[in-house]
Amino acid sequence: MRVDAVRARHVLVDGAFRPATVTIRDGRIDEVAPFDAVVGGEVLEVAGPARVLPGIVDTHVHVNEPGRTEWEGFATATAAAALGGVTTLVDMPLNSIPPTTTVEHLRLKQQVADGQLAVDVGFWGGAVPGNLAELEPLWEAGVFGFKCFLSPSGVDEFPPLDHDELTAVLREVARLDALLIVHAEDAAVLEAAPARGSRAYRDFVLSRPDEAEIAAIRQVIEGARETGARVHVLHLSSARALDVIADARAEGLRLTVETCPHYLCFSAESIPDASPEFKCCPPIRDDGNRTALWEALRDGLIDVVVSDHSPSTLAEKARGGGDLQQAWGGISGLQVGFAAVAHEAGARGIGIERVSQWMSRGTADLVGLARKGRIAPGADADLVVHDATVPTSVAADALAHRNPLSAWDGLALDGAVVTTIAGGRVVDPAAPRRGGRRLTRHPSGGLR
Repeated sequence: MRVDAVRARHVLVDGAFRPATVTIRDGRIDEVAPFDAVVGGEVLEVAGPARVLPGIVDTHVHVNEPGRTEWEGFATATAAAALGGVTTLVDMPLNSIPPTTTVEHLRLKQQVADGQLAVDVGFWGGAVPGNLAELEPLWEAGVFGFKCFLSPSGVDEFPPLDHDELTAVLREVARLDALLIVHAEDAAVLEAAPARGSRAYRDFVLSRPDEAEIAAIRQVIEGARETGARVHVLHLSSARALDVIADARAEGLRLTVETCPHYLCFSAESIPDASPEFKCCPPIRDDGNRTALWEALRDGLIDVVVSDHSPSTLAEKARGGGDLQQAWGGISGLQVGFAAVAHEAGARGIGIERVSQWMSRGTADLVGLARKGRIAPGADADLVVHDATVPTSVAADALAHRNPLSAWDGLALDGAVVTTIAGGRVVDPAAPRRGGRRLTRHPSGGLR
């Protein structure tokens, strides 16, 4: 259903809630009018305490199509996104086959995505050994930046960069005034860590120590200092790296940082052994670490929160029969992440307007999506209605992503996404409409 206006007592405008009627024309916000404004057409009346926020912009999603569509695909991923309030996502350059490391591979992925999207989707490019000359063509073709690993990615077709390769990529990224996003775990530290086969979650955490993140982030910072490149640390899990990050920020380096719902809502002490649905790299750490991540978010040292939705088949998760060294690492949380972070933030006395800044405006600004993540005239009419009085009970087999396994299974949340509006259309929970667009960064700096 297309709507011409949304009226509510609590609309997030410029960081604060106020009564308003948001009018919509041709898929964009036309006006943020007074609550009692007289408007024509189809008006969605949002009742009671429910809050209207900008749609979530998730800049870290592994769709995996083509090549590993049995793990996840554009149709299932974007349906899950829409049902969770995510109206825009940016797809990672792996684990699809081929990875998005050339313009030819980007075009293939875009063609596969066409006609399947329930929400708007952009694309990251990949920086791997040997594709330095491909970065500028990819940038001109509209990717939002480039992802690299400093340790093995888990898939052979997307190998990590060594020190010299990272420096060369950073120089090219600086020349293009692009963005390099980094999976920051140090290969040498991981190689030296104990990694024996084990069903114990504690042993898995020991195999991915804090020092692996700290050492890799130091390397990224040194490269940014040397080249002037803009860099972004993906899925920070270790709070012990925060001092290093704070020093780099104080120095004026162009460094941003993200973390993920699973690091904010779970702690290692509560994770059962032989539960691969909780396995991710870097790992979920202890409760004190979790509290420190929340404090860094409050203080602005961590900039944004993203899902890092990284699903696989049930067989890949079950590989090893509970041995966490053998199971695929990745958490499926695209549909749940926003509601889960809102729940946890509320329990810590943090308003949902801050959550929106971390998951909508901040992520949109990170990748230059000036018409996303805000409720303002000219912005895309992407909205999410969240009601803190409606409880959510998460069931993995009821989530829309392809394989029914998730660390969030069984979680009880205070609050729910009750309505998603994408491009001025209300998402039908029973059948999300495939009306999403492919987003590309225009060479001039705009979007098309």
